Amino acid sequence: MSGEFVLAIDQGTTNTKALLVGRDGQPAFRASVPVSIRSPQPGWVEQDAIELWESVVNAVAQCLTWTTERGSSVAGVAISNQRETIVAWHRATSVPLAPAILWQCRRSAAICDELKAQSHESMLRERTGLGIDPLFSASKMRWLLEKVPGLREQAHAGEVCFGTVDSWLIWKLTNGAIHACDVSNASRTQLLNLRTAEWDDQLLALFEIPRAALPAVRASSNLFGECSGLDELRNVPLVSAIGDSHAAMAGQGCFVAGTVKATYGTGSSLMTLLPDLPRTIGQSKLATTIAWGLSGVGVQYALEGNISMAGAAVQWVGEFLGLGDPVEDAAKLAAGVRDSDGIFFVPAMVGLGAPHWDNRARGTITGLGRTTRAAHLAHAAIEAIAFQVRDVFDAMVDESHCELPVLRADGGATRNDWLMQFQADILGRPVVRSGLEDLSALGAATLGGLTLGWWHSHADLAALPSETMIFSPRMQSGERENRYLGWKLAVRRARLQETQP
Repeated sequence: MSGEFVLAIDQGTTNTKALLVGRDGQPAFRASVPVSIRSPQPGWVEQDAIELWESVVNAVAQCLTWTTERGSSVAGVAISNQRETIVAWHRATSVPLAPAILWQCRRSAAICDELKAQSHESMLRERTGLGIDPLFSASKMRWLLEKVPGLREQAHAGEVCFGTVDSWLIWKLTNGAIHACDVSNASRTQLLNLRTAEWDDQLLALFEIPRAALPAVRASSNLFGECSGLDELRNVPLVSAIGDSHAAMAGQGCFVAGTVKATYGTGSSLMTLLPDLPRTIGQSKLATTIAWGLSGVGVQYALEGNISMAGAAVQWVGEFLGLGDPVEDAAKLAAGVRDSDGIFFVPAMVGLGAPHWDNRARGTITGLGRTTRAAHLAHAAIEAIAFQVRDVFDAMVDESHCELPVLRADGGATRNDWLMQFQADILGRPVVRSGLEDLSALGAATLGGLTLGWWHSHADLAALPSETMIFSPRMQSGERENRYLGWKLAVRRARLQETQP
C-alpha cells in the first residue's frame, strides 16, 4: 500500500497522542492533546466520550498538517488505548448514553462484592484469567445497565453499543460502519474466554450483558476497515488496534518469554510473555491475559500485574500540597531532599491492584515525624511507584518460573532518572529505559506495519533500531530489603483499614 507513514493514535487517560512512524520503524512527528477527568463522587472516575474523540481529531489534524507540508501521506492508521474504560452509545446516532467509565473507577464495587459472595471468583479466574475487581469492564457495563434508565431495554433491542475505547474510536473512524475491538482489549473485559478468544455465553449471562451490544473480536494486527469518519483520512485503512500496555510490550520488542516490561503512566502495568496458556490459571495473583493476536497466526498470552496509582500518586501529592503544576512541581520538590525521611506513602486511594487485589485498602502515610516536610512526602510518592512495581515483579518471578533478569521500562515517568535508579536499586536488577517516549503508539504502529506488509514477523519487529539507557543497581542488599520491609508494613496498615468501623 502507498504512503510513507503509519499514523498511530494512542488514546490515554490524561492525553491523546498521535505519532507518525516511518518504514524504518522510527517516529517522525508527535502531537499530544490533553483530556480531562471527572470524579463526581469518591471512587468514581469518568470522562466525556465526545471529548475523547475530539482530542483524537485534534491530534490527528496536527499530524496531517505535518505530512501535507512535506508532500507525504499516511499508509494506515493504528490505535492503542487506555484499557477497561467503557463507552456506551446509541447505535443509530453514535451519541454516548453515559459518561465513559474509566478503568480507575470503583463505582461497580458492590457488584463485585456480590459476585465474590456468590463464589464466582474461581470460575471467572479460570475462564478469563482475571480476578473479580471493579478495574475490569464487565462490572462497569452491568452497572450502566442497572443505573441508566431505559438502557437495559435498549441494549436487548440491539440499539446500544458497548465498547472499550478502541471500539469507540474504530466506530467513529469508520463512521459507524464497524463495531469491533481487538482481542487484547476484549481479554480485559472479563467477558472473553481465554481459551477460545471469543465472548463466553456463561460470562455474558453472569454479568447480564446482551451479546448484541458487544463488538466483534478481531486480531490486533488486522485490517479493520477504512477511515471514512474523517475526510482527511478517507479510504486510509485502519490496520491495527491494541491495548496500550500490550502495545508497549510490542514497542519494547518483548516477543520472547522471560522478558518483562513496565509501563509507567497514570497507573502502571508489568507484563511478561508466556510460551503458552497455562493449564491452570485460577490461582494466580496476577492476570493472565492475551498479549495480542496476529491475523492468520492466532493469539499469544502474557502475565500482567496492574497498579492503579503510579504517576497518579505523584499528581495526588502535588494537588494535596496545592502546587501549581502538581506532577512537575512535586518531582522538583522531591529532588530537594536525599530520601523520604523514613516515611512511606501507600497510594491506595482507589484500593490496591496486583498482587493484593484489595478493593477496600485506602491511602496511608506511615512514619511521620517532627522532621517530616512536604518534600519528604513528594519523595515518598515517587518511591511508592518503585515499591509497587517490585510487589508485582516478585509475584511475576514466582508465577512465570523465570528469573526475569532485566526490567524494560517505558512511559512518561521514566524520564525521572532518580526513579529509574531507585527502581533498579529496589529490584536488585538492571532497568533498561527506552529512549522513545511513546512506546504504546510505536507498538501499535509496528503491528500496523505487519498488516501493511512492511514487516513480516516478530523477528523483523525486534530487529528495528532502538535507543536505551541502562540503570544498574547500586544499593546494598541489606538496605534494599530493609527499605522493602518498611514498605510491606505500610501496605499491611493500608489494608487493615478495611476492618475498621
